[in-house]
Amino acid sequence: MKRAIPALVLSAAALVPVWRYAPSTETTTTVTAQPAPSASASAAAGSNVVSGTTVDTEKGPVQVQATFQGEKITAVKMLQQPDHPQTEAAVPVLIEETLAAQSADIDTVSGATITSDGYRESLQAAIDENEKSASASDSDSASGSTSTPAESAAQTVAGSTVGTSKGDVQVQVTFEGEKITAVEMLKQPNHPQTEAAVPVLVKETLAAQSADIDTVSGATITSDGYRESLQAAIDAKA
Repeated sequence: MKRAIPALVLSAAALVPVWRYAPSTETTTTVTAQPAPSASASAAAGSNVVSGTTVDTEKGPVQVQATFQGEKITAVKMLQQPDHPQTEAAVPVLIEETLAAQSADIDTVSGATITSDGYRESLQAAIDENEKSASASDSDSASGSTSTPAESAAQTVAGSTVGTSKGDVQVQVTFEGEKITAVEMLKQPNHPQTEAAVPVLVKETLAAQSADIDTVSGATITSDGYRESLQAAIDAKA
């Protein structure tokens, strides 16, 4: 009985290397850069996660997912990798070198040449895609910087003063982009019919979004002057 104990111990010990080096079925090895926790939380909000192409190798498919903060690579994750012990050992090395080099220009890991080649190809595809996305975003921002303020900020334009037989008429128009959002009379005849006509003219203008509106009955002269001044304001905006 005493001789059997060492034999059991040796048998258990012999199983340890087998357990430690069994190929992993997990294919999501991830290594991230080391920013301070508070910085990483804010960086994550503006990060861009890009998956590289799937590269088929003799050992199995390889696919990399990279996280970018601007052009900086902040994390790399393996979406697909060969189920092989040498790959398991190589991936953390490849990722660490990527974060240091900030590119796909990294060395081949000894004993994992095929995986290294597939990793670099997929990583470069992710980098190229991020650069393309960044260029498109910059282009949109550049065009938006000229158009967005004009569209979002209110612009007030005064039309020409139109002299009528009843008195001067002048309209001031507020635009939000191309939309007429408000109309104000700067000058108008001091007459009861004009006082009654102006709210109607303004309401029709906001509905029509143009100077193509009807004459208000009993205020033909004011209506004509209103339309002329309004059109001048619209033309000045355009």
